[in-house]
Amino acid sequence: MKRFLIIQTAFIGDVVLATPLIEKLHAFYPESQIDFLLRKGNENLLLNHPFITNLMVWDKKKNKKKNLFRIIKLLRKNKYDYVINLQRFASTGIITALSGAKTKIGFNKNPLSFLFTKKVNHEIGNGKHEVERNIELISDITDNGLCKPKLYPTENDFQFTSQFKTQPYICIAPTSVWFTKQYPKEKWVDLIHQIDPQYQIYLIGGPDDANACNEIIALSKTTNITNLCGKLSFLQTSALMSDAKMNYVNDSAPMHMASAMNATVTAIFCSTIPAFGFGPLSDNSRIVESSEKLDCRPCGLHGFKKCPKDHFNCAFTIKTADLLF
Repeated sequence: MKRFLIIQTAFIGDVVLATPLIEKLHAFYPESQIDFLLRKGNENLLLNHPFITNLMVWDKKKNKKKNLFRIIKLLRKNKYDYVINLQRFASTGIITALSGAKTKIGFNKNPLSFLFTKKVNHEIGNGKHEVERNIELISDITDNGLCKPKLYPTENDFQFTSQFKTQPYICIAPTSVWFTKQYPKEKWVDLIHQIDPQYQIYLIGGPDDANACNEIIALSKTTNITNLCGKLSFLQTSALMSDAKMNYVNDSAPMHMASAMNATVTAIFCSTIPAFGFGPLSDNSRIVESSEKLDCRPCGLHGFKKCPKDHFNCAFTIKTADLLF
C-alpha cells in the first residue's frame, strides 16, 4: 500500500483546488493511504472526505514554529512514499524536505525546491488553469488529464440546508479578502434590484462577512433576501450552492466551491483576470468582467486593499445587465 501526503496550508480556495489530486490518486491507487495537511480553520472543508485517511491540521497562528516541528515529527513517523507540496512558501518547503518521504514533489517556486526529488514549473498566465498546474505534480504517477475539484457535503449537510430550498433561490457571495477582487456593494444592490422577485436571495460567507452583507441588505429595497453569513459550515454552504438557480461570486473561494459542486455560477472578475488560471470549472459557468480596455488591469495577481488608481473602474464599469440570466 502506497502512502501519499498532500500539503496545501494556504486559503480556502487553494484547498478546494487541491482536491483533484485526491480524486486522481484514489482513482489510480484505490488501496492507498491519502493524507492531507492544511491550516487550522480549513479542516471542515475536507471533513469526512471518503478518500482521505488522515486529515492533519497545522495551527499557523499559535505557536507556529513549535507546531511546524510537531508536524514534521509526525510525518517522519508515517513514512510516506510521496509527499506532494502544492504551496510555494518556505515553511511548507521545510516540511517537505524534512518529511522523510521517499519522493518529495513540489513547485520550482518554492525556495526549498532544490531539496525536492521532483520540482515542477509553475507559471501564471500560461493558458493553464491552476488545477492543471497542480495535476502536473502527479502526472508521472497518474496522468495529466483534467480532473475537477470536488467536495463531499454529507447527507446531514443537505438535510440542514433543505429548509432554505422551499422556493427557487439565488446565492450571492459578495465579499473577498482582497478589496479589488470584491464587486462593490452599490453594484450588488443594483443587481439585487433587477433579479426576478420570484427568487429568494441568500447572502453567503463567513462570520467576518456578516456586516458587509447587512449593509447590502440595508441598501436594497427587497424583502426576499437573507444573510446566512456565519450560519453555515463550508460544506453546508456548498450543499446550498449546489441547487441554486444561480451563484454570483467574485474571483474568490466561493467560486471554487461552486466548481467543486458543479453548481451554476457567474464569476465576476474585477482587478484580476481569468487568464491567471483561476476561473470557474462548473459545466454551467460564465465569467463577467469589464468590457472597457483598462491599461491598469490586471493590477496584481491577488488584488489589493484599495484600488491603486483610486477609481476602481475595473469593477464600476461592469454592466449589471451582463450579470442577469
